[in-house]
Amino acid sequence: MNYATLPTPCILSEQNLSRRRLIKICMLTTTATFFPAPLFAAIEQLLMPKRNLSFFNTHTAETLNVCYFSNGNYSPAALAEINAILRDHRTGEIKAIETCLLDVLHAISSTVATEEPFHIISGYRSPASNSKLRRKSINVAAGSLHMQGKAIDIRIPGCRSAHLRDVAMRLKAGGVGYYQKSDFVHVDTGRVRYW
Repeated sequence: MNYATLPTPCILSEQNLSRRRLIKICMLTTTATFFPAPLFAAIEQLLMPKRNLSFFNTHTAETLNVCYFSNGNYSPAALAEINAILRDHRTGEIKAIETCLLDVLHAISSTVATEEPFHIISGYRSPASNSKLRRKSINVAAGSLHMQGKAIDIRIPGCRSAHLRDVAMRLKAGGVGYYQKSDFVHVDTGRVRYW
């Protein structure tokens, strides 16, 4: 997986550094020569912005707008809420969603620059649900990453799914599938591949 394109705390990029933050970092770096430990901590906090995600579950009509990452840490309470809204809507089964997948979604959301939530077509999928879907469609993989909490099928209102696919592909963070007829995009954190 190519993490260089994801908004990780340790990576500087032009898009997540405003001029004001850059000036603060330069001032802190200069001062850090004299008082290194506390100032390096302050610099680190400036480089770790909050990450928010918004979801709408198309099957249950539930909504969630949550800050899942702040001050350099993932929020266990927020992750639990995300796991709940991305549960298998057929069985009610909940599984932990991989934080890397959430970071991919955050990167997509930041690039698309919309206030609209991700519409969830499919999040976590239990083995029983996956088997049921496989009997109905050749497009459902036997070893689907949905069953591991490493895949999600999404759309964003007001954003063409073809554009959403292109944004996800540019990240090179895993698999991206485009389902034009059903109007959704599959994103996962497996090997980089496209269909």
